[in-house]
Amino acid sequence: MAKPQYNLGAMYANGTGVPQDDIKAVFWFRMAAKQGHIMSQSTLGFMYVNGEGVLEDYVQAYAWWSIAAT
Repeated sequence: MAKPQYNLGAMYANGTGVPQDDIKAVFWFRMAAKQGHIMSQSTLGFMYVNGEGVLEDYVQAYAWWSIAAT
């Protein structure tokens, strides 16, 4: 289930086939990340660094990147 959730997040992040919406992208990336999807975890890190759909938060970015790295 994580891969389709990641794909939906990517669609919202890029505006591919749906209106571009970073908040919805973060929602779907987080759903997949909680299931262990590494690309979702890494992408969440980048979204936190750039403040895309979430408040800029380097601690959260580091946390998601650390989870992805393990």
